[in-house]
Amino acid sequence: MKALLSLVAVLALAACGSTGTLKPAAGEQLPAAPYGATATPGVTQLLTPTVQQRPQRTGDVMTRSRERQDDPFDLPPS
Repeated sequence: MKALLSLVAVLALAACGSTGTLKPAAGEQLPAAPYGATATPGVTQLLTPTVQQRPQRTGDVMTRSRERQDDPFDLPPS
């Protein structure tokens, strides 16, 4: 019974999320335009990550496996 009540409570809390557009709080404004920008970015522009914030993977550095070379500094603990 307790498990069912906790499941219902979790589902009820999960359904409380807002799906509307984001707006600044009452009496607040969006941040000022960045230095050198001609216009203040909108909400969607501020929430969209740039390439530097979320880079794309370009591929693995190693394209094929190779035998490791002997490492003279790979010594056992003394």
